[in-house]
Amino acid sequence: MKRIITQFLVCPACLPKEFPLELSSVRERDDDIVSAELCCRKCKKRYPIREGIAVLVPEPEAVTGGGQWKYEEAGTVDRYLWSHYADLMQADDAGYAYAGWAALLARQSALSFDAGCAVGRLTFEMSLKSELAIGCDLSSAFIRTARRLSAERGIGFSLPLEGNLRETFRFELPDEWRPDRVEFIIADALALPFATGTFQQVASLNLIDRVRYPLAHLFDISRVARPIDASFLFSDPFSWSTANTPEERWLGGMPDGPNAGRGIDNVGALLEGKQKIIAPPWQITGLGSVDWRLRSYRNHFEMIRSEYLTAER
Repeated sequence: MKRIITQFLVCPACLPKEFPLELSSVRERDDDIVSAELCCRKCKKRYPIREGIAVLVPEPEAVTGGGQWKYEEAGTVDRYLWSHYADLMQADDAGYAYAGWAALLARQSALSFDAGCAVGRLTFEMSLKSELAIGCDLSSAFIRTARRLSAERGIGFSLPLEGNLRETFRFELPDEWRPDRVEFIIADALALPFATGTFQQVASLNLIDRVRYPLAHLFDISRVARPIDASFLFSDPFSWSTANTPEERWLGGMPDGPNAGRGIDNVGALLEGKQKIIAPPWQITGLGSVDWRLRSYRNHFEMIRSEYLTAER
């Protein structure tokens, strides 16, 4: 982990109060913290950095709890690599969702943040417009893969072709991408370990219908964005399921109640100040949808339509 990131970190277990984390037992190599402990003076909780990866979750069981285990499987990682980067391999059946989302990033920024980054495509795209882009995910397999890609600038993987046949792939990051400007950490999207107002650009893609408390995520990603001169890219398919989120916490998909109607409408209203939960409020600047794919076999894909909004404040 890059040492510069430590100046923005706060203890996720102590939120909403913000207490900085202090480094100890540090071992570094080439300006990268290879191993260390991050400690909160207030609650005494310690967060490890191992093999360059900071694990900044207030509850360690969140990493493996619920359905999180499926994101640790090698097959899932390979499917997400295809989804994020197939267009770089010029695959005939590649989708272009991440290029589309990248085109919606609003501006040059000092610091950018990608919540639920998976294997890192949008975080890398943010590096083209940012001095530093940070991605977080609860999946250690995703974060290890993204960091390996950052270090090696390329990666190989395989997917089922048909039956027991497999197909291998390899891609390299474009020359203009800046891995030296990205970092990936393990963190919980409901308790982001960053100080209020850290980032100029924030993004949350395909995440809010996968967390146990969607409103908490919406509040927290808004908290870590700057109060002025900030941009927000939000996108989600709103495939609500009680397997991920209790029904009473859904932000849409309900015929009545405080969040009746469509998710995209309710998220937009909350960002604009409904119920006075998000402050300062955002101004919605764009709406649309992006189709993205996950490949299972050569002739079998899952297509997901993700509705997006862009916002500024």
